[in-house]
Amino acid sequence: MLYWLLYEQLYPAVSPFRVFRYVTSRAMFASLTSLFLCIVLGPWLINKLREFQIGQHIREDGPKSHQKKAGTPTMGGVLIIISIVLPTLLWADLRQPYVWICLFALLSFGVIGFIDDYAKVTKKRNLGLTARQKFAMQMGVALVITVALGLMQTYSAYSTKLNVPFFKNLQPDLLIHAALENPWTYPLAFLPFFLFFVFVVVGSSNAVNITDGLDGLAIGLMVISAGALTVLAYTSGHRDFANYLGLARNPRTAELTIFCGSMVGASLGFLWWNSHPAQIFMGDVGSLSLGGAMGVVAVLIKQEILLIFIGGMFVVEMMSVILQVGSYKLRKKRIFKMAPIHHHFEALGWQESKIIARFWIIGLVLALFALTTLKLR
Repeated sequence: MLYWLLYEQLYPAVSPFRVFRYVTSRAMFASLTSLFLCIVLGPWLINKLREFQIGQHIREDGPKSHQKKAGTPTMGGVLIIISIVLPTLLWADLRQPYVWICLFALLSFGVIGFIDDYAKVTKKRNLGLTARQKFAMQMGVALVITVALGLMQTYSAYSTKLNVPFFKNLQPDLLIHAALENPWTYPLAFLPFFLFFVFVVVGSSNAVNITDGLDGLAIGLMVISAGALTVLAYTSGHRDFANYLGLARNPRTAELTIFCGSMVGASLGFLWWNSHPAQIFMGDVGSLSLGGAMGVVAVLIKQEILLIFIGGMFVVEMMSVILQVGSYKLRKKRIFKMAPIHHHFEALGWQESKIIARFWIIGLVLALFALTTLKLR
């Protein structure tokens, strides 16, 4: 909106407004707008959640030290979503379909999280949607986005090829081209891409959800991951940087810099209220939406594999749960004292603040490593 007004309409008359032409400038303004909204609206939302008695219910089998957090206002992810959507609408070029796909993903996964959180609040226990219900809804969102990307691929507005880190010329295609020739087999052509998309996006969404167990842990890691994605979105859409770094250049990804910048600002703003001791929790409405949006951005900028490092600690948290459950079902033995792994370190006697800080450091190192791989091709 502001991009259209300030640059396209007013720039010819007011020459300094030329600054709004540049993605970097608008990304900075979007980040600051998100940060401002989150900090300013935070106290109002916290009071409203307390007024409606929307508090967190702590799992009974979790660390005993967490019982004192019971009743802390939850569903703060609503604040995060507002602080991402509004700045994106204000500063992005809304004619770019990639922006709308990311907003759709953010809001859709947010709705799933909201339903889950609302069920927990009404039941007054830490049990909302079943795993099957949640996964089915996430699959539905993934299917809608896959169809949209499939249509864009038809008009060469999207590529189903993968970028493989360290290998400049290795770009496997997830599209079965032979199936495109027959109308009856046409949908099957996108099946490998759909399965991969579900693996990346739904996995990313649930990984952030699992990580959200300590004050500021998930949102702090999201600041790091969103920051790395901001850099990647900008370089992927910039002709000179993309050619120099050997990236699959797509001019449409440039506007995702504004969306990612908004995620950085909103995450920083929410961390203001979520840092230890937390005054508000993001809930599933925040973790599922942020994780889903992160996965969708990675798919759009063709950095799905690199997401393993960008969100490295989210992957570690997810793998700790998978290994714990798998080990117990197969051997009736647990690998960790408690899963996800941040609870394992709590059980070892580590202070919550120390776990959070060290996980942030590791997450930052992994994200920086992900960015260095751009030159190692």
